[in-house]
Amino acid sequence: MNPSLYYTLISLHILGACIWTGGHLVLAVSVLPRAWREKRSDLIRAFEGPYERIGIPALGVQIVTGIWLAWHLLGAPSHWLVASPAAHAVQFKLILLALTAAFALNARLRVIPNLRDDNIPVLGFHIISVTTLGVLFVLTGIALRFGGFPFFS
Repeated sequence: MNPSLYYTLISLHILGACIWTGGHLVLAVSVLPRAWREKRSDLIRAFEGPYERIGIPALGVQIVTGIWLAWHLLGAPSHWLVASPAAHAVQFKLILLALTAAFALNARLRVIPNLRDDNIPVLGFHIISVTTLGVLFVLTGIALRFGGFPFFS
């Protein structure tokens, strides 16, 4: 792969991770506790609206660049399922992506439309779960980039 293209892809991937995971960390450690304490679901909605305009595209960028980077690292997707430390890290990221999608879809389709001041803990579980998955994405990416993927052997 052309080094300029590689650095562009990795930069976009990292920026997407910063936006996605950083936004969820702000939501989980700042907005959620206050909304929960004050029983004010409007605080979460006020954060979610503007954040989604940048958070969802950031996740999309991560997915596209992540697939491209995995292809660069391992070759065709058939090689992503082999038993090697790098492939295990990619497999773990794919599992994290599937779990993130499941939580996000459930939140978007079932939880957020029914969000009220008295059921904030239900959305709180989703927020904490997606935030944890985001942090695991970042840590796995660091392991892949800097040679820590023997952890996945």
